[in-house]
Amino acid sequence: MAAGYVEILRARHAARLLVGTLVGRLPNAVAAIAVVLFVRAEGGTYSLAGALAAVYGVANAVGQPVLGRLVDLYGQPRVQLPAAVVSAAAMAVFALTDLEPIAVAYAAVVVAGLFTPPLEGGLRALWPVVLRREEQVHTAYAMDAVAQEVMFTVGPLLVTLCASLWSARVAVVVLNVVGVLGALSVVVSPPSRAWRSAPREAHWLGALRSRGLLVLLGAFLFVGMALGSIAVAAVSYADGHGGDGVYGWLMAAIGLGALVGGSVYGARRWPGAPERRLRVLVGLLALCYLPLMLMPGVVAMVGLTAVAGVFLAPCIACAFVLVDRHAPSGTVTEAFSWLVTTFTVGASVGTGVAGPVVQAGGALWGFAVPGAAGAVSLLVLVVAGRVLAPPAGGGVVAGSPENDPNRAVEPRFSSGDRA
Repeated sequence: MAAGYVEILRARHAARLLVGTLVGRLPNAVAAIAVVLFVRAEGGTYSLAGALAAVYGVANAVGQPVLGRLVDLYGQPRVQLPAAVVSAAAMAVFALTDLEPIAVAYAAVVVAGLFTPPLEGGLRALWPVVLRREEQVHTAYAMDAVAQEVMFTVGPLLVTLCASLWSARVAVVVLNVVGVLGALSVVVSPPSRAWRSAPREAHWLGALRSRGLLVLLGAFLFVGMALGSIAVAAVSYADGHGGDGVYGWLMAAIGLGALVGGSVYGARRWPGAPERRLRVLVGLLALCYLPLMLMPGVVAMVGLTAVAGVFLAPCIACAFVLVDRHAPSGTVTEAFSWLVTTFTVGASVGTGVAGPVVQAGGALWGFAVPGAAGAVSLLVLVVAGRVLAPPAGGGVVAGSPENDPNRAVEPRFSSGDRA
């Protein structure tokens, strides 16, 4: 299993780009918990902490595709590094305000969220530059999804460790400085400096003029909803089965399941079209959510949540391939950023939907939400199957208005998005 990943990491610049991107994204991965810890340390209420974290999340969702489009237009170093510096500076202002005046705190988290650099989409645009074979790029996408699970597991531990060793204020500043260093490591690398987007047609919709990409975004809105709703339902379950410790085990189990599933998925080359594979993976993801409604004892429930996470990373990795194929020429970074934004928004919606459901019907009905959301995601992919379908010949299509009335140039592999 490890051989494929070792081959990827031995490619020139690959390890540096992956590690630099993960470190650069650390502030974004821990922003919510860092904000909550800081607000509570300063005597603020949970309501204020939640509101500030939510404002940051919304600003981040807005900023990612906008900055992604700028990266496609002007290159990575000219956008990624300045954005990282501005975002880190805004979080430093937030940490130094003592929440007074509160308007400054809100403005700071808005700026920090808006200017969070789209390193995730940028890395996926660089993989075809660093890895010359398409099957290697597919493996890299899976490795990328697995690395995300590691980051979102390790990140909260790092911020709580910093807060306990020094203070929440120091944790916010230090982690954002580290994030800038990670972004710097990426943008000064030869692949990032040399990368240029493929020629693009000026269009106000940008990547969103691709019907295939819109289908993927619609499907992954509901995948995000499923994940967000599990987080709420798990709180209700944990309240009746041991409290916060049980909740932590449930969330860790989902991450572990995704890590294992993504590792196995990326270790081999899968036959067949990725469009059909994604439908199968999303169907299995939805199916694995259903046993959560059994709500057995803690040990068994931890096992079920691990199984529920197994197909998450493979779904994301497969979606990366399809985004790469369906993104209009010259919009690959923006397209990847839209997927990140849609997934994040979906998770927030899922959290909002599951709250009243759990309040009215308890954890049982809360765990019904992810299964239903997964089923809707599968339905979107099935109903819109013709939009996602590859051309009959299975080859790459040329970019021309005859191929696509929206001039979206799809589907394709982004070998054109190379230096």
